[in-house]
Amino acid sequence: MSQERPNITLYTASTPNGIKISIALEELGLPYKVENIDMFKNTQKEPWFLEINPNGRIPAITDTFSDGKQIRLFESGSILQYLAEQYDKDHKISYPPGSREQYEVNNWVFFQNAGLGPMQGQANHFNRYAPEKIQYGIDRYTTESRRLYGVLDKHLENSKSGFLVGDHISTADITTIGWVMSAAYTGLDIEEFPRLKAWVEMMLKRPGVDRGKDVPTKWRVTEMSKEEMKAISDWMMKSMKDDSKE
Repeated sequence: MSQERPNITLYTASTPNGIKISIALEELGLPYKVENIDMFKNTQKEPWFLEINPNGRIPAITDTFSDGKQIRLFESGSILQYLAEQYDKDHKISYPPGSREQYEVNNWVFFQNAGLGPMQGQANHFNRYAPEKIQYGIDRYTTESRRLYGVLDKHLENSKSGFLVGDHISTADITTIGWVMSAAYTGLDIEEFPRLKAWVEMMLKRPGVDRGKDVPTKWRVTEMSKEEMKAISDWMMKSMKDDSKE
C-alpha cells in the first residue's frame, strides 16, 4: 500500500534558486516541510544531504513517489518539472502536455537555467565576491545579464496577460522571478526594463509568490549589510577551495 502523497520535504535557502521551489509549492497549495540548509556551516556538504543531492547544492526535495518509495529531486528545473507533472493536474503553473504553451514554457525555463541564472550568478561573483577586482569579468557578465534582461523585456512587450507564457503564471515565471528580484544586487537597474519591472510587481502581488519568497527566511537579498556581504564573500572563497579538494 502506497504512503500518503504528497510527502514533500524541501531543502532550501534564501537564494534566487531556492525560492523557486517554495513559490511553486505555494502556488500549487501543496503541504510541505522545510529544512533550512545553512550554507555558512556547509550543511549542504554533510553526508546525509549528499545522499539527496550528490552535487551539494540547494534546492532539493524528497517525496513519496507513486510506488510508495522515496524519490529525491535536485536541480531546480528538474524539481519544477516533477511538481508540475505529479501534482498540477489543474494546470495552475503549467499547461497541458504537448500543447504549444507547454513547449514555450520549456523555452523560458531553459533560458533561465542555462542563461540568465549562470550569467547573473557570475556577475554577482565578479562584482561582489571575487578576491581581486577583475574588470573584464565584471563587464563580461554584467553586460550579458543586461542583454538577457532586455530579451525578457522585449518578449513581455507582446504578452497580453503580463506573464511570460499564455494567460496565467507558469514555471517559466517562477524560475525567473528570484533572479530578476535581485537585479540591483547584480548592479542592474530594473528601471531600464519597464515591462520586466511591471512583471515583477505583478508577480509580487500574488499571495503564493509573496509567501514563497520568504521561505525558509525572509527575502532580503537586496537589504544585506556590507558586513553580511563580506561574510558571504569569505564563505564563498573557502567553499570554492574546499570543493577543489574533493
